[in-house]
Amino acid sequence: SMVSTQSTGIHIPPAYPSATWANDFGTPWWKDESYCIGHLSNKTRKIRIINTLTSQEHTIEVCSEENLEEILNRFYKYNKHAASYTWKYNGSNLEMTKTLEQNGVKDEDEEFYELNFNEEDWLPAIHIYFNDDLTEA
Repeated sequence: SMVSTQSTGIHIPPAYPSATWANDFGTPWWKDESYCIGHLSNKTRKIRIINTLTSQEHTIEVCSEENLEEILNRFYKYNKHAASYTWKYNGSNLEMTKTLEQNGVKDEDEEFYELNFNEEDWLPAIHIYFNDDLTEA
């Protein structure tokens, strides 16, 4: 069988010692900003999104830095009409340009951990209400 002398990916050395492998490529890929595809979240949290029209409920994990518009964009996976809903927490409309914390949706999972509560039983619930915006003028 033939063995390739080429590496399998960017800056990956061959599986065996080789005098022909050049490692003078400059900045290694893990320090090259052009390969950055995002930022690591400081903290993630889970929320429940409950559709008041269909009673469907989805638990999703979100980044604490994400605003509601970003969460809505990821929620399209579950509901392609998510933008046609009003998003509320404890009866108050959520401001879609703000984060959950900025909207008063507190992240209490550290307290639940200290109290030995199951965080899954106490996830904040975001209720979405369908807007009847399909009528034509």
